[in-house]
Amino acid sequence: MATTSKTQVFVWQGVDKQGRKTRGELTAGSSALVKAHLRKQGIAAKNVKRKPKPLFSNKKAIKPADIAIFTRQMATMLKAGVPLVQSFDIVAEGVDNPTMQELVVNIKNEVASGGGFANACAKHPKYFDDLFCSLIASGEQSGTLEVMLDRVATYKEKTEALKAKIKKALTYPIAVMVVAVVVTAILLIKVVPTFATTFESFGSDLPAFTKMVVSLSEWMQANWYILLGITIVAGFSFKTARQKSQAFSDWVDKMTLKLPVVGDIVFNSVIARFSRTLATTFGAGVPLVDALNSVAGAAGNAVYSKAIIQIRDDVTTGQTLYSSIKFTNLFPSMLLQMVSIGEESGSLDEMLDKVATHYEEAVDNAVDTLTALLEPFIMSVLGVLVGGLMIAMYLPIFMLGSAM
Repeated sequence: MATTSKTQVFVWQGVDKQGRKTRGELTAGSSALVKAHLRKQGIAAKNVKRKPKPLFSNKKAIKPADIAIFTRQMATMLKAGVPLVQSFDIVAEGVDNPTMQELVVNIKNEVASGGGFANACAKHPKYFDDLFCSLIASGEQSGTLEVMLDRVATYKEKTEALKAKIKKALTYPIAVMVVAVVVTAILLIKVVPTFATTFESFGSDLPAFTKMVVSLSEWMQANWYILLGITIVAGFSFKTARQKSQAFSDWVDKMTLKLPVVGDIVFNSVIARFSRTLATTFGAGVPLVDALNSVAGAAGNAVYSKAIIQIRDDVTTGQTLYSSIKFTNLFPSMLLQMVSIGEESGSLDEMLDKVATHYEEAVDNAVDTLTALLEPFIMSVLGVLVGGLMIAMYLPIFMLGSAM
C-alpha cells in the first residue's frame, strides 16, 4: 500500500511572469510539489525550503469547539452550493486560530489532490475521531455530504454544550474552595504571626481558641512547604494513575457515579451522550452494531462503555436493542420505553433524539440547582474560615479591654 507523505509548510522565493521577485509560504507534501504548484501559477521557483520551527511555539491548541464550528461552517457552505474545495478556502480565511487554519488548509490540499474528505480527516485522529470520519465517509458515498455534515455539526454542538454544563458545575466550587484555602494559608503564615508577637507583650494567658490558632499558624510556618509538596505530588500521581492505569481510571469512573448530586449529573450526561450519539449514527444509516461501537467510545464513562460493548455483543447474537439495554440494569426506564417504541415504529433515531434532549435539559437544570445551592454553602465556609481566624486574633484584645 502506498503511503502518503505528511504535509509541511515550505517557504519559497521565485520570479513571476513579469520578472518580479516574489516569495511566500505553501503547504505541501514535498518541495517538488511546491515547485510544481508554483509553475502552474507562472512562477519560477528559485529557492524552496521547509519553514523552520520556532524555538518557543506560541501556537494555539485546537479545541473540540473549533472542530464543531468548522463542521457547521462547512455544512453551511455546501448547503449554499459552494464547491467543496472553495468552501475550505472560505472557512480557512475566517479562522482566527493559526493552528486551526493550518489544519483546514492541509485537509483542503489533501482533498484537492484527489483524496476524499473522510480520508483527509482520518489523517488527523487527534481532532477527528472514528465517529466523525465514518459519518463523513457515509455522506460522501451516498452523495449527501452536506446533510451528513449538518448532522455531525449538530452532534458536536450538543456534545460541547453538555461538556460546558458539566465543567460549569465542577469548576465554580473547586475554584472558590482553592481560593479559600489559599487565603486561609496566607492568614496563618503571614498575618497570625504578627498578632502572636503582639500577644506576647500582654503577659497574660490567651484564650484557648486563640492558642489553637497560634499553634496551627506555627505548624503551618514550619511545614507549609511539606503540605504544598504533598498536594502537588498527590495531584500529579492521581493524574498519572488515571492516564496509565485502566483499572484505576475505571474505579474513578465508578466512584464518580456514586457521588451525591455530582453523580446524578454525570449519570444524566452519560445517558444524554449515549442517546445523542446513537441517534446521530443510526439516523445517518450506520448499521446498529457499528453505531454501538462509536457510542461505546463516546460514552465518557468506563462503566457505561463496558455496558455498551455488552449491548453490542448481544445485538450481534440477534437480540433486540431494547432487551440488550434492559439486561444491563444501568439505563433508566424512560430510555427503555422510548427504544422499545422506536424499534416497533421504525423511528429509533427520533425517539433517541427526544431522550437526548430530555437528559440534556436535566443536566442543565441540575447544574443550575447545584450552583444555587453551593453559593450560600461556599460563602458560609469562607465566613467560618476567615471570620474564625479574625475572631481568634481579636479575642485577646477584647478580653484585655474588658479587664481594664
